[in-house]
Amino acid sequence: MASLIRRAASSLCSNSNNRHFFAPAAIRMEDTGLYGCNHLKTPKGFQRIVDEAIERSNELVGYISRMPSSAEIINAMDEISNTVCQVVDSAELCRHTHPDREFVDEAVKASMRINEYLHVRTQYCTPPFSMIIVVFMIIGIQYLNTNLTLYDAVLKADQDPTLTSEEAKRVAHDLRIDFEKGGIHLCAEKKDRVSQLNVEIAKCCAQYNENIAKEPGHVDVYPASCIPKNLHHLVKPVNRSSSAGSRVNFRDKGFRIVTEPSTVSAVLQWTSDDEVRYKYFLHQFELNRFFFPERLKARKMTYIQSNSVPHANLGVLDNLIAARHEIAQVLLVTCVVRRVLVHILRQVYVFTPQMCKTLLTNYFFASYICMQIMGYKSYAGYALHSNMASSPDVVSSFLVELSKNVQPKAVEEFKSIRDFKRGKSGQHDIELEPWDEAYFTRSMKSSAYNLDFSVVASYFSLSQCIEGLKLLVESLFGVKFLNIPLTPGESWHPDVMKMALHHPDEGDLGYIYLDLNSRRGKYPGCAHFAIRGGRRLSKTEYQLPIIALVCNFSKPHNSATVRLNHSDVDTLFHEFGHALHSLLSRTDHQHFSGTRVAFDMAETPSNLFEYYAWDYRVLKKFARHYSTGDIIPEKLVESMQGARKMFSAMELQQQIFYALADQALYGDQTYSPIDTTSIVADLREQHTNWKHVEGTHWQTRFSHLLYYGAGYYSYLYAKCFASTIWERVCKDDPLSLETGSAIRTKLLQHGGAKDPAQLLNDLAGDGIIRYQNGGIVPDITSLCNEMNLRKR
Repeated sequence: MASLIRRAASSLCSNSNNRHFFAPAAIRMEDTGLYGCNHLKTPKGFQRIVDEAIERSNELVGYISRMPSSAEIINAMDEISNTVCQVVDSAELCRHTHPDREFVDEAVKASMRINEYLHVRTQYCTPPFSMIIVVFMIIGIQYLNTNLTLYDAVLKADQDPTLTSEEAKRVAHDLRIDFEKGGIHLCAEKKDRVSQLNVEIAKCCAQYNENIAKEPGHVDVYPASCIPKNLHHLVKPVNRSSSAGSRVNFRDKGFRIVTEPSTVSAVLQWTSDDEVRYKYFLHQFELNRFFFPERLKARKMTYIQSNSVPHANLGVLDNLIAARHEIAQVLLVTCVVRRVLVHILRQVYVFTPQMCKTLLTNYFFASYICMQIMGYKSYAGYALHSNMASSPDVVSSFLVELSKNVQPKAVEEFKSIRDFKRGKSGQHDIELEPWDEAYFTRSMKSSAYNLDFSVVASYFSLSQCIEGLKLLVESLFGVKFLNIPLTPGESWHPDVMKMALHHPDEGDLGYIYLDLNSRRGKYPGCAHFAIRGGRRLSKTEYQLPIIALVCNFSKPHNSATVRLNHSDVDTLFHEFGHALHSLLSRTDHQHFSGTRVAFDMAETPSNLFEYYAWDYRVLKKFARHYSTGDIIPEKLVESMQGARKMFSAMELQQQIFYALADQALYGDQTYSPIDTTSIVADLREQHTNWKHVEGTHWQTRFSHLLYYGAGYYSYLYAKCFASTIWERVCKDDPLSLETGSAIRTKLLQHGGAKDPAQLLNDLAGDGIIRYQNGGIVPDITSLCNEMNLRKR
């Protein structure tokens, strides 16, 4: 951040030094607060950091209103973003991971208070785009810019030929577009409505997640012998009274299966037909106002229950979709068109600027004109406008093309599973059901490659996997992860560890917290959380990024050593790709730091690093047996790779279905409210080989619909981009400094400061992208070759 901003603002803020909430680069051993923030020694500290963020943001808005130079405007806007982001990001991390309910409650209040400030108190300020990306990914909010003073300043900077920094020009342009998509052109009544809708969206997202946490669902299975012994540590013993004819009652022992994701995955994979006969179940639960029949298989019951709760989220999702759709409709007018109309009116009709302003603030007149020129038909159109894809039509054509290419192989795979089931059961007319997939695909992989997944896991203790990440960055980038002792009050749980990413010449590059073990009440998935983004403070000083990598790896019931299934290793490397994107970016502005990139570019580094989790040249460096220390055998890795490819077409098909459903739910809506279950059911039958199970509604616990609204396709974009990069850049020598230098200097270090298409072409060469109908799509050749698909 330029020192000019600090000098100009110093007279406004007597405690300006306190705005740097988190610990500086130097290791601090004195008592501190959560994440190194002195204010967060107690839960009430969240109130104080919100107060200071609002105060500081207001001061910066006042400074910007005096119209300093364009460079100073952009720097001040970036400091607003930096100030507010640190509050939002720390609150979100706390909300998802802290075991103390009081801390969680105060973090939730902080998030909502900042959100209301940004939306409702538009006379003060709204954040730049980097803030919007963070909040969009976490609580589903986008495009909050409604402050005319800030917009006028950004417009000045965007049109200023003296602004020489290419990154600053890009920031100015992005901010202007963001303001305009946020409805800066609207009258006060419409702005208020957009603010209300954004607050409503935030509340819907919070309620959706709260419902999942409160209502994970469960089934009670009797007798206990129905559940394999290797799953007993995941389930809870239960009893019921029972009777047999005229005999006295006796206690029947069973197990309760809580249908949270990791438990469901294990039950579906490991509970066989032979072990689970038709049993009498105590559990009954409400599903569209009817009860399950009493005699059902546990695997089927678990599948249906896990895809049928929380029922309340059907209504929450309806409200979320409706609110986002209404925003798109309200924002039919864009300021780009508004400026064009002003120009036309002034040139043709010689209206004065004031006459133009009066005319164009009539929302209905402007809406009518602009709907003919440049309207958003849907929330998807609104959300995709600034991405590489640019429009729902481009995304849909890409997804349909990919679906057609994968369909023939997916059908072959489906038939092979069905035939395997028929062979095992001896029933040649029995059909394959959705709850069969995980069990039979695991069985077929084990059979075809003589794989014992417990043996695979024995080579991937969590501690060794962490060593693998350290070896990876040292080989690729010449940097080391150094363990740092946590200061009193800094950590939120004893399992948390902290490391610095250190370069021998450049010094520390950033800091990472690792919170990798599962525990009650913790965020159930795996995610990368930014706590503080990087930015240039002066020619010699850089604000180092601070991030957290959060996973949920469980300890075996009979061992103190956390051992990962290889799918968990894959996930760890995926999230590590996000972490490196944040840690290695060196942008001038926080606005473009790390993963703050075009939405359909953000998943590319994470998908690229998944390849490292499968390459034997990498695995042999760290994958050792947890008790013997033996290096993982190459033949075992070859078997793992072969098993991975067995049903890859069906897995890709499932991802395409998710992306298509996401597009459809946020697409053009003729009727409101839409029937989300019917939409996803139809798409499942069109684009997969599975039938819809009546009464289920998986969309009520698919949180990507919140964070990636109309953007889930970005995973598939990234899969294609990563496949091409791996083939062209990494495959021949994945661990060389030359490969790492290319990844770092041509991709990671730029964050979002360069055009994503340029970054991709610079790294992988021409042909990695294609231009189609005004947008950009990935070339699918490398992915098709990798999966042995016949490109059509």
